[in-house]
Amino acid sequence: MSDAVQSVPSSRRDLGFAVGIIFILSVLFLPMPTFMIDMGLAISVAFSVLILMVALWIQRPLEFSSFPTILLIATMLRLALNIATTRVILAEGHEGPLAAGYVIHGFSKFVMSGDFVIGLIVFAILVTINFLVITKGATRIAEVGARFTLDAIPGKQMAIDADLSAGMIDDKEAQRRRHELEEESSFFGAMDGASKFVRGDAVAGLIITAVNILGGIIIGVTRYNMELSEAADVFTKLSVGDGLVSQIPALVVSLAAGLLVSKGGTKGSAEQAVLGQLGGYPRALGVASLLMLLMGVLPGLPFLPFAFLSGVLAFSAYSIPRRLEAQRKQEAAAKQAIADREAEAKRESVKDSLELPEIEVRLGKQLTSRLLAAKPEIGSRINKMRKKFAEQYGFVVPEIKLTDNIDLEPKSYEFRIHGTMVAAQDIRVGELLVIGGERDLPALPGKETREPAFGMKAMWVPKAFEHEVKRSGYTTVDNLSVVLTHLSEVIRNNLAQLLSYKDMRNLFDRLDPAYKRLIDDIVPQHVSYSGLQAVLKLLLAERISIRNLSLILEAIAEIAPHARRPEQIADHVRTRMATQICGDIADDGHLKVLRLGNRWDLAFHQALRRDASGEAIEFDMEPKQVEDFAKEASEAIRQRIAAGHRFALVVAPEARTYVRMITERMFPALPVLSHMEVARGIEVETLGTIS
Repeated sequence: MSDAVQSVPSSRRDLGFAVGIIFILSVLFLPMPTFMIDMGLAISVAFSVLILMVALWIQRPLEFSSFPTILLIATMLRLALNIATTRVILAEGHEGPLAAGYVIHGFSKFVMSGDFVIGLIVFAILVTINFLVITKGATRIAEVGARFTLDAIPGKQMAIDADLSAGMIDDKEAQRRRHELEEESSFFGAMDGASKFVRGDAVAGLIITAVNILGGIIIGVTRYNMELSEAADVFTKLSVGDGLVSQIPALVVSLAAGLLVSKGGTKGSAEQAVLGQLGGYPRALGVASLLMLLMGVLPGLPFLPFAFLSGVLAFSAYSIPRRLEAQRKQEAAAKQAIADREAEAKRESVKDSLELPEIEVRLGKQLTSRLLAAKPEIGSRINKMRKKFAEQYGFVVPEIKLTDNIDLEPKSYEFRIHGTMVAAQDIRVGELLVIGGERDLPALPGKETREPAFGMKAMWVPKAFEHEVKRSGYTTVDNLSVVLTHLSEVIRNNLAQLLSYKDMRNLFDRLDPAYKRLIDDIVPQHVSYSGLQAVLKLLLAERISIRNLSLILEAIAEIAPHARRPEQIADHVRTRMATQICGDIADDGHLKVLRLGNRWDLAFHQALRRDASGEAIEFDMEPKQVEDFAKEASEAIRQRIAAGHRFALVVAPEARTYVRMITERMFPALPVLSHMEVARGIEVETLGTIS
């Protein structure tokens, strides 16, 4: 039907609609023959039933946003027909029951059963139901809905703006939501006023019927010399029949309005909203079935009706859960099929090759078959690893993708960060890695190697010697632990690369509102968001946790107005975070340090080139001198590591960055602190000097 309506040219529909409105208005003033009155009353009934059916099947109230306009047209049509029938009843009512047409006669005969007293009672009940029950409730719901909708508009608009600024929706979606919000507010506001049409229509029908009865009796007695009883019988039947023809469509439209406004935020048709929710609780249906059965066996009550209802409810309580379960399985299967199709399309897509995983572990064929047998354990241990990194360093490292690669050696693996290979290793599948450390390796058949994560002496031995190795006091590591330990150390060495701009913004979004205002104060006046990211990356590059993000932001806010370079800002932040930095390195409150000797202190001081203000702007040391320092530092550091010490290298503040540049290639995990970064109150133990 809608397609047929849409196929009619717009100009013809506009013209037809205007003619129809003019016709309704003309009925108010021009007399109508009875056959046109019959047609008009039939149209009124059909129009009301159509409105009710649409109200039952719409999914959301906004899909019937033209309801207030349609309600006004339906009300005007009924009032115009009331006036037309009043004119005919008063003018020709003395001719008999058919004077006002066959529709009114049929309603009066069918509903009243030929007795106008019954008709009056039925009419009064219909008016009461329409006026006091349905119309009054629908009016109240419309008033409250309009008030709450208007009050909620600012909050909904702010939510749309927040989603748009966060990138969760695009401009088109935001525009669509705003338009929907405007329609919602206009609809409920219009429904608040339109409900008054229905209420006024019920009052008008009652008054018109009373006027028709009283006026008809007076006219019949005074003008047509009818007996009072005869005039009362004829005009009451005609007037009540006319009232019934008007009130039944009015009752139908009132019901449609009540269904529409009471639907609220429930989605789906009326059948889904009502039956779906009533039938969604099998226990309630079972209890209701038991109650109906008990009422059926009570003395004096008929058994069959209650027994029938009890059976229907019991069957519903039994069948609905199984139907819902089958429906859930079908929906799950449909979603899985869609996901499989999307995954297949993504694998075949050329664009997929452009998307690089942030962390990828590639396994050789033989290693894949060995490790993927323990896939649940791998997933669990990787999740624990990521959780540990989040607790330790203050941000969640990206998802880790495991793939097999036929290009690799069968017993090897490699790690990639943003598509670039950062580490690779061959292992002996099915054997154990024995960690020797500074001890001599056990005299067992095997292959000597270096532990891939920390470079310690180790050897591969067959698994049959596991108990013998453990009795000798050596540490053994299986294949999976070797890979995951190496992966953990690789991630720790590349934390700065893994902190994306998106990750940083997510960290800021979880901050307290006070610190969000602090960010607004310094960005972009003193530093940009990319500048903040650069500072955080500099901290993570030296394995300094950013979990205390509020303290970091306070330190940045202090120095940002006076410094522009991220390195300067990061140095100030490190000074403010001295307690945390030293606390993470210290052992039982003791901070063990290795210092530069006087010769190297002087050498680094002389290698710094300064500007007119005295600030170091360049590092200029002879390559031979750099090599000598690296050699001496390496020997001194290895001696302390071999002795089992956990320590930091402490240097002058201006030389710290350059000392770190030289030592990080040999000892990436060694902390290099300036004298300013040694926290107050911590006990310092000097292990020696590089000299």
